[in-house]
Amino acid sequence: MWLAAAEPAQAAGIEGYLYTYGPLVLMFVVLYFLLIRPQQKRQKTRNMMLGNLKKGDKVVTIGGLHGTILEITDDTVILRVNDVTKLTFERSAVNAVTPSPASEDKK
Repeated sequence: MWLAAAEPAQAAGIEGYLYTYGPLVLMFVVLYFLLIRPQQKRQKTRNMMLGNLKKGDKVVTIGGLHGTILEITDDTVILRVNDVTKLTFERSAVNAVTPSPASEDKK
């Protein structure tokens, strides 16, 4: 008799775990695909952009400053803002590479 009574309780226990932890697992999966994965993709493309910086690229910094790269090292970037002004920034302060007018004419 004890065995017959224990079987439904075990089955209900397994279903109980499924109903208890199933929504939690489902929420984590949804958050992964909606938040975590896109952020990882953006970070990967940003790291590729920072790795492909070269002398002569026109860039915009995080603060909105436009300039042209004069010198570049592993950690720093020296930008020419106008004919006489040179500013030194961390490489990670570069937000985007802007297309140069010469490359727009080729399109």
